[in-house]
Amino acid sequence: METLAIALGSLVLYIIAYNTYGRWLARKIFKLDPNAAVPSVALNDNRDYVPTKKSIIFGHHFTSIAGTGPIVGPALAVIWGWVPALLWVLLGSIFIGAVHDFGALVVSMRNRGQTVGDIAGRMLAPRTRVLFLSILFLALTIVLAIFGLVIAAVFKQYPSAIIPCLVQIPLAAVIGVMLHRKGVNLLIPSLLVLIVMYLSVYFGDVGVLGAINASLAEWSIMTWVVFLLVYSYIASVLPVWTLLQPRDYINSLQLLSVLGLVVIGLVVAGFIGGAPISEGAARPALEIVADPVRLNPEGAPWIFPFLFVTIACGAISGFHCLVSSGTSSKQIECETDAQFVGYGSMLTEGFLATLVILACVAGIGLGVASDAGILTGEAAYQARYATWNSASGLAAKVGAFVEGSANFLKAMGVSPAFAVALMGVFVASFAATTLDTACRLQRYVTQELAASINLKALTGKHQATIFAVLLAGIIAGMPVGPWSEWSWGTAGKGGLLLWPLFGATNQLLGGLAFLVISFWMWRRKLPVWFIVFPMIFMLLLPGIAMTMNIFVGESSYIAKGQWMLMIFGLATIALEIWMIVEALIAWPKAKGIIEEQLEPLPAAPNYTAEGGRSC
Repeated sequence: METLAIALGSLVLYIIAYNTYGRWLARKIFKLDPNAAVPSVALNDNRDYVPTKKSIIFGHHFTSIAGTGPIVGPALAVIWGWVPALLWVLLGSIFIGAVHDFGALVVSMRNRGQTVGDIAGRMLAPRTRVLFLSILFLALTIVLAIFGLVIAAVFKQYPSAIIPCLVQIPLAAVIGVMLHRKGVNLLIPSLLVLIVMYLSVYFGDVGVLGAINASLAEWSIMTWVVFLLVYSYIASVLPVWTLLQPRDYINSLQLLSVLGLVVIGLVVAGFIGGAPISEGAARPALEIVADPVRLNPEGAPWIFPFLFVTIACGAISGFHCLVSSGTSSKQIECETDAQFVGYGSMLTEGFLATLVILACVAGIGLGVASDAGILTGEAAYQARYATWNSASGLAAKVGAFVEGSANFLKAMGVSPAFAVALMGVFVASFAATTLDTACRLQRYVTQELAASINLKALTGKHQATIFAVLLAGIIAGMPVGPWSEWSWGTAGKGGLLLWPLFGATNQLLGGLAFLVISFWMWRRKLPVWFIVFPMIFMLLLPGIAMTMNIFVGESSYIAKGQWMLMIFGLATIALEIWMIVEALIAWPKAKGIIEEQLEPLPAAPNYTAEGGRSC
């Protein structure tokens, strides 16, 4: 019952936080105004700036920020014990992550939908614009280079997830056209697509679908990387209503429905136990089988600061500021929708991370397969989390969550094969939505950065996107080992060369976004006391983690001779210090001094276009 109490208590806590702290931020701090002009309406270009219902924006925003982050991060961090992981997720998402996402969304909306990198130049100092955009460019390049590998690995691990993830792409495009041209309601066709997806999951291991899935699972990682990057290019240059919005909305329905099933399964398991591990056996009790706190797991780095870098999505992630200011701010049709989209999506992700923790420390105890047979209880947990090496691989992290959450589904009678396949689709869908959103964001950042350094060849949308995709593909195709061992069949893992930098770089983005938000508020004499501690915490913590990765211990970049990681890491730290120095110089002179203003938006009309609503 302890597991069930944690799940339901967390849900209640998030609902209370949304209606108290979130509402206070919306009404008293940001003063959201339903009559305010918004970029999506005033700058509507029917491609990137498109006023959209908040339920659809929520679907896009939630699926884009979540990705696999709130799954793989918590699934690894529980090696330090479930209590530290849970506390960081709960407190971090409510008081840091949701404030970060919400603030970045509002500041971008008040600045014509610009990204936080572009806004930084006017809030702090002109040269910080290029500094910030450079960090954004590095982080997004790593995401694009690695997520093709992530999706390919999930497809190989769970082949029955392939067709369900692919079939939604053409169906989403059809729905997008229907919605835009004929004004149909998005819910009904999206539910029909969802049914088709679930049927393809159910029949994914048999007949023609099974044969297709098995054949596609044989594709090399590099083949998948190229396929996914080409798809990302197409998706990122099309108008958002064509594919991005309907596909993300469908995904959000799928992901929220699966979350609902997991919660129901958890409730069933909490009251009557998990599914019997063999016919006629007793139902195993649902209980937490991990240690509350485990400070020195074998081979693991120190819990501080690495817990706070390992769990990013689910607590606070700098990548979210890119989604808030890169795509969502250009689609919000009414300023008051920002609380639901910005603050609400982050709390939803926090609840997902909570369920991931419970799946890995309790659900996994209901039974996992091993060479020695079915393991239950603490033995099942130790099979995954005995050492850092046994827990830190992508397959291990994804597998712990999929097996643990599938056990919740099996507790209410879902067949084992369908339960595992459904959770595999869940993971792959999250990763896919992050990939093409990241490609669109990289296009914006590339265009802004090219304009800053007067590189006109990359200011066009197609040129910027092609450059981003080619760079990611080249990095992904680099050999992890010697060039002499390179082949198409072994390529695709090059993103791993830079991946160790992403955790700290991602969290650094969060701190820098807080810096921009706090300057925006400070210049308007708005209260900043509630944002100063998160800002300082998220500026210092990733810097400490990056420094330790470079210099401390036998696994440091220097000790291992990983000079590329060391150079990029030191460059990132130098950029961070430069930004902080610029901020310290500007802060005393900024209070009450409004920055250089952009051209004001025209007054918002009473938007009643097809599919829209009046504020």
